[in-house]
Amino acid sequence: MTNAVILVVDDDPKIRTLLRRCLEGEGYRVHEAANKTEALAVIAATPIDLITLDLNLGADDGIDIAQNIRRKSQVPIIMVTAKTDVIDRVVGLEIGADDYISKPFHLREVIARVKSVLRRAHDPPAPVVEASPSESWRFDGLLATPDQMSLTDRDGQVVELTSGEFKLLQVFLTRPKRILSREQLMDLTGGHSYAPLDRTIDNQVARLRKKIESDPARPKLISTIRGIGYSLTCDVVRSQAT
Repeated sequence: MTNAVILVVDDDPKIRTLLRRCLEGEGYRVHEAANKTEALAVIAATPIDLITLDLNLGADDGIDIAQNIRRKSQVPIIMVTAKTDVIDRVVGLEIGADDYISKPFHLREVIARVKSVLRRAHDPPAPVVEASPSESWRFDGLLATPDQMSLTDRDGQVVELTSGEFKLLQVFLTRPKRILSREQLMDLTGGHSYAPLDRTIDNQVARLRKKIESDPARPKLISTIRGIGYSLTCDVVRSQAT
């Protein structure tokens, strides 16, 4: 989202300046706040597209600020925490924060997470394609039956898949030959919000490939689209299961 307005909330002026310069260098407009009073005043006076919020603001409590913001607005919030602040991070996510960054952070990670959260906030979710009852899908000699969450291999043997692996397979089978980003795959499988540097989807794809590819070392069914995500390359035939 170009020309987004971002509010940086941090009691350290050096960090505020660092983030401002970093974000302005990407074309964003940036406001600063050092405490709860200043942050709420900016939000009341200016339309804000995203907030980076330090949870340790000296006398002020970042969780309390986030709760105040959530009572009035669904503006995306990226929490900035110390690596050891696991409890605060979890509480922040539970009250509606969209992502978090741990200090010390790399500026490239900050930009990547800001872009990802803004994109999720403004792009409509990909449509979910549901299977009808008793429907089956044939692809590359395999047979998947969604209502039974079962998969049969090329020799007629049952392939043991976890629920997560089958959900991922189902996403591919309902969208054959489409390029799906890691973020889309995370959303469509019902996982947590995707963040840059998150390897969850890559690990799930690797496990699924071991179970459906003729040669997992040279995968052909699920193709890697460099820098974007993955695509199921084969045709899928849908029919009523027998």
